[in-house]
Amino acid sequence: MSAVLDRQTFGAGDRIFTEGERASVAYIVQDGLVALSKQRDEQEVELDKVEANGIFGEVALIDDMPRMVSATAIEPTTVIVITRYVFKEKLESSDPFIRGLLNMFAANTRKLSRMAAS
Repeated sequence: MSAVLDRQTFGAGDRIFTEGERASVAYIVQDGLVALSKQRDEQEVELDKVEANGIFGEVALIDDMPRMVSATAIEPTTVIVITRYVFKEKLESSDPFIRGLLNMFAANTRKLSRMAAS
């Protein structure tokens, strides 16, 4: 349980993770603001912002693929860290139907990300 409650803080402009990295954690924004961006034509394009109580980085934990986007703190930000171990433990104890839906969700999200990049 304590692994779910691990926290990290980032200053404005700090990179939390970079597109293409292997994922070992997901994050819930406790306070602050995070920009999600993607490289397109050698330029970084902001796709979304994640506010307090929002989650990011979870798709890479669902399908064990590299990060689709980069995440950067826009302002001083505190996040709750969800480790791969805790995520997988919770997922394995869930209904198989829910696990299947999450895998489909991850595949659809990656497809949309590829389309946005082109």
